Amino acid sequence: MSGHRSDVHRSDGHRPHGGRLGRLRGLAVALRTDKGMTTSEYAVGTIAACGFAAVLYKVVTSDAVSKGLQELIGKALDAHF
Repeated sequence: MSGHRSDVHRSDGHRPHGGRLGRLRGLAVALRTDKGMTTSEYAVGTIAACGFAAVLYKVVTSDAVSKGLQELIGKALDAHF
């Protein structure tokens, strides 16, 4: 061993962080952090949004809701000020 810091091992068998190797390990750790959604999470979110949109469309276009909206709009247009 030449006595350089990169050649010295700790008691747990790992080399201490430092120099180029330490910077590379730090970069690797920084790149592994989860800061956003992955493609699969976007896919699941998109499918859930489409499912919710389909249910909402069915509710809004149902006869009961359509009739209620027509009555509400009719009352609003016939309101006397």
